[in-house]
Amino acid sequence: MTDLLDEMEQLNLGKRVRLHRMMYEHGPGNGHLLILPIDQGMEHGPVDFFPNPVSEDPDFQFRLAKEGGFSGIALHLGLAEKYARKYAGSVPIVLKINGKTRIPSDDNALSPMTGSVEDAVRIGADAVGYTLYVGSPNQVADFTQFRQVKKKAERYGMPIIMWSYPRGSAIAKKGGRDSLYAVDYAARVANELGADIVKLNVPEDDPETRNDQPAPYDSLELDYEGRVRKVIKSAGRTKVLFSGGSKISDEDLLHRAKVCLEQGATGLIFGRNVWQREWEDALDITNRLKGLMLEIK
Repeated sequence: MTDLLDEMEQLNLGKRVRLHRMMYEHGPGNGHLLILPIDQGMEHGPVDFFPNPVSEDPDFQFRLAKEGGFSGIALHLGLAEKYARKYAGSVPIVLKINGKTRIPSDDNALSPMTGSVEDAVRIGADAVGYTLYVGSPNQVADFTQFRQVKKKAERYGMPIIMWSYPRGSAIAKKGGRDSLYAVDYAARVANELGADIVKLNVPEDDPETRNDQPAPYDSLELDYEGRVRKVIKSAGRTKVLFSGGSKISDEDLLHRAKVCLEQGATGLIFGRNVWQREWEDALDITNRLKGLMLEIK
């Protein structure tokens, strides 16, 4: 934890205050982050709420974030303005300030701005979330857009969590968006561009697509722990959150969480694996995840 505190020292005062609030006053309270995202409603559409219909109402996730003791909830501006009022001060907000639907192809992916750093300050958010598509043909526009976000985030002392996602036709031809090559590159880009925290998927190892990856990735045969450790190293001094992805079994979910935390991740950002469950089940898995975090210093 000393290294984490040393890294916090490098941040400006506003960022340090907001991150400290999320990492030590909410969630497990020991420097780890447990974020509940609900941006899937825009990114995936209403289909994600079918497994647990009550989760279509954002109040379900807000109550879960409060009673489950999450470090924060990640969502777009409209939902924050309409549903966060009665949870003000009790649930830290990560405001997603860009996003898109999944209706168009991801071949030229770019998420337009849906909010601003100023909006985040206005609603009392503790961080902003920005989705950057690494490898997309639209990376010039994406990098330029992010540069302006970073400039304002520094001015207002607002931490940036980057959803660093490999996308685009070129990525598809080089092992796919979940390959080690792609996720490792995404981790490094987040560090290069100046994100404070990066959200990543755990890279997969598919023997059928491994040879499509550029050297030396085409010859690397790392186990699950090794792949997680590799991308955390590439993220450098950028704190890493790992995504839960689509809903998986409790055993697989807890194994994923344990490995990520043991290899040095700052935390987890699990959405569907939590709120696609009925209420009591969602609280139970939340408490088990927080228990893992408390076991790992």
